[in-house]
Amino acid sequence: MTQQPDATVFIVDDDDDFRDSMQWLLESDGLGVRSFASAESFLEHYTGAPGCMLLDVRMPTLNGLALQQIMQERGIALPLIVISGHGDIPMAVTAIKNGAMDFLEKPFDDATLLHRVREGLAQAQSLQQQQKQLTELRSRHETLSRREKQVMELVVAGMANREIAEDLGISPKTVEVHRSRVMSKMQADSLPELVNMAGRLDG
Repeated sequence: MTQQPDATVFIVDDDDDFRDSMQWLLESDGLGVRSFASAESFLEHYTGAPGCMLLDVRMPTLNGLALQQIMQERGIALPLIVISGHGDIPMAVTAIKNGAMDFLEKPFDDATLLHRVREGLAQAQSLQQQQKQLTELRSRHETLSRREKQVMELVVAGMANREIAEDLGISPKTVEVHRSRVMSKMQADSLPELVNMAGRLDG
């Protein structure tokens, strides 16, 4: 599976030997790796690069669950593979419930880890593409005039041109002009597509 050259596997684990062995394994498979000895170090140095994360759930000061929550609050959308020791499985299950893609219990099979990391990086590419599309959609929406935004909101709410004209105090013909401009500027080929766009903007 081809990955973006700048996609990175982030390892966050306080065990030096484990980090070193994971870094060697991943780099030997041609993957880019950055490792951190603590959650705090990751948060301090992360620059927004795409990738996935191998996250130890049990760390001093700030554990994996706390880091996962902070990442969600900050909008850091990295697919997480949680690493747990035998006694940490309840924490790992909680991480899964909070959106982690998988957890692996130590010791685990190298091939299994590499397979899941590849899946995580593919998921990261998809997330990045979705974010890019949303940014472009927001940019198109910003080109609409205030009146065009009003018309778009009422159109996607299911109102007919006549109802929109009454609501805004303008003529049906003017509504048609605004509606046409909205479809053109938003690059929507149909009303269902415009409704879908509006839903993504609201989401």
